[in-house]
Amino acid sequence: MPHVFIIAEAGVNHNGSLDLALRLVDAAKASGADAVKFQTFRADLLATRSAHKAPYQERTTTSEESQFEMLKRLELDAKAHERLIEHCQKVGIQFLSSPFDTESADLLATMNVPIYKVPSGEITNLPFLQHIARKGRPLILSTGMSTLGEVEEAVNVLIASGATQLTLMHCVTEYPAPYAEVNLRAMHTLKIAFGLPVGYSDHTPGIEIGIAAVALGAEVIEKHFTLDRSLPGPDHAASLEPAELQQMVAAIRHVEVAIGNGIKAPAACELPNISVARKSVVAARSLPEGHRLATGDLEIKRPGNGLAPKLLPSLLGRTLSAGVAKDEVISWNHLA
Repeated sequence: MPHVFIIAEAGVNHNGSLDLALRLVDAAKASGADAVKFQTFRADLLATRSAHKAPYQERTTTSEESQFEMLKRLELDAKAHERLIEHCQKVGIQFLSSPFDTESADLLATMNVPIYKVPSGEITNLPFLQHIARKGRPLILSTGMSTLGEVEEAVNVLIASGATQLTLMHCVTEYPAPYAEVNLRAMHTLKIAFGLPVGYSDHTPGIEIGIAAVALGAEVIEKHFTLDRSLPGPDHAASLEPAELQQMVAAIRHVEVAIGNGIKAPAACELPNISVARKSVVAARSLPEGHRLATGDLEIKRPGNGLAPKLLPSLLGRTLSAGVAKDEVISWNHLA
């Protein structure tokens, strides 16, 4: 079973504060996640000043603030990125970020960020996909809000533009995502359709759906987290707090090793228990040497270190070469 790559999605939960972003890095590292991911964008390249907010953003932010103003407040500049990358290297966790425009992708390239996470909203932005594929880095493509045909078009563009390592992330782009609309089986559809590694970007409340995704074959899991769900901002309310993130990571690590190789055979830990839990043919009463075994002479009881119960019919009519005591396990050595 390959190691499940767990991305702790800090996103914009730093609220524009470098200090808070650094604390998010520490929390992600403490959780056991493989990577901590932020978002790299320039508000003036991402949205017009008249662009409206998503319904979930309207619920979690002030109505007086436009989407552009919200994004502007949540930008991280190049120096902040440098500081975050430096801190990630110091504590030992992979820094990742999702670029939302070509200039942001270029910035990440200059900083040698090794993997690009393409956000769901860019899946139909084919010029952007061409640009990012030419960077020659492994790509993780989130497929929220998309049809299979749109995923196919994006995959074809990325591969034609030079992408050689591509992972597809099933995703439901709502915060929080309703359980009944998650459709985890779509991961299998993506796997069968494209023959690429698949993962799941989880926006549901709690930790169980991400864990279930691993059991269904996800090789990458992404989950939003925050230091405090009550903080102001668009994504905090639908994020895990640090203790929950740690619980999710631990559970995924348990599940990934539990999946196994699929071969049905006794596990190593079971071997000492076979003779204890199974049964053997035993003498129902004391029987003398030379006795011819008949119905009623034999019973089936624990332990299981003698002749198997399935052999009982073939023992009837056989003669004992030695006497046996009541409850003694019958062996071939007892038979003439």
